[in-house]
Amino acid sequence: MNIEKEGTIMGKLEVIKHPLIQHKLSILRRTDTSTKAFRELVDEIAMLMGYEVLRELPLEDVEIETPLVKTTLKTLAGKKVAIIPILRAGLGMVDGILELIPAAKIGHVGMYHDHDTLQPVEYFVKLPSDISERQLFVVDPMLATGGSAVAAIDALLKRGAQPSSIKFCCLVAAPEGVEVLRKAHPDIDIYAAALDERLNEHGYILPGLGDAGDRLFGTK
Repeated sequence: MNIEKEGTIMGKLEVIKHPLIQHKLSILRRTDTSTKAFRELVDEIAMLMGYEVLRELPLEDVEIETPLVKTTLKTLAGKKVAIIPILRAGLGMVDGILELIPAAKIGHVGMYHDHDTLQPVEYFVKLPSDISERQLFVVDPMLATGGSAVAAIDALLKRGAQPSSIKFCCLVAAPEGVEVLRKAHPDIDIYAAALDERLNEHGYILPGLGDAGDRLFGTK
């Protein structure tokens, strides 16, 4: 549910508690989960989350003919969609959502952390040319400090994306990251499979699942 604060409608934070998502997420977190299994689980959880994240896609009436009669039914209204992974870990969530909406375009936003300022720095952005007309799903397995998510959404807005068309999707979120993202972009909806306890002194989510990028690509 949206929260109203000081006259502003806040985007919602939705933690998706489906039993299959919770089960698969528990396996995903385990230290002994292999790279292959980790990759498959991220893909599966992203697809399961997609059913909820895509719930508000607009519908329209269309007349069809069944083997028996003509009738009017609902189909997707043709709203253009794009999936925007934050590199590199966000790539692991793309295919699961793409299974549900195979016509979606895919953009990419790359961020690295400056060792001196500790702030995210944009190094790569490649987006569909009609970004302002699309519903955008920004995906990243982790919402930790919130810096990369804020910077990625800033990059989209700077290139013409509409705030009302952006949703942020992650597997695991820290309260600190949620707060940072909501402060910077209060109208963005956030979807997560879990809201964890806190960040540790190194900026990792606890209990978390480790470094999602390293575990996805076998580089730990």
